[in-house]
Amino acid sequence: MPFTYPFSRPAVTADVVLFAMRAGDLAVLLIRRRHEPFEGAWALPGGFVDENEPLETAALRELAEEAGVTGVSVTQLGAFGEPGRDPRGHTVSVAYFGFTGADAPAVTAGDDAAEAEWHPVDALPERLAFDHRAIVTLAHQRWMEAQHRRPPPAR
Repeated sequence: MPFTYPFSRPAVTADVVLFAMRAGDLAVLLIRRRHEPFEGAWALPGGFVDENEPLETAALRELAEEAGVTGVSVTQLGAFGEPGRDPRGHTVSVAYFGFTGADAPAVTAGDDAAEAEWHPVDALPERLAFDHRAIVTLAHQRWMEAQHRRPPPAR
């Protein structure tokens, strides 16, 4: 007999904040949601973690499925599980962030993304789904901190 808990189980998702330089400005990859909740709103690439799927694997799978981006490295940013962040029910998202290098790769919307585009970090769309604005803000802060810790280039 399988072990059961008397507690409800929140759903788990994985989201990716992917940064790149575009025309000299730091940009973040967003997808436009094809379905409810938040149909038509911009969001981070991400989605539900499959059973027995490692979190980072889920994040990179969703990035590939929704935006066509592969071959990037990501770092876990944190977990976001404020009640009410997802109207479908209690959902905890583990967010990852990364930087693609000097030039933003081409993106192609797929799966449940109607569009995929790079957006300047300092000019995000007004309507972001879920709590994705807070996630982007934290990732941007961490990215900026990492830039300040880097040693200056060798002369």
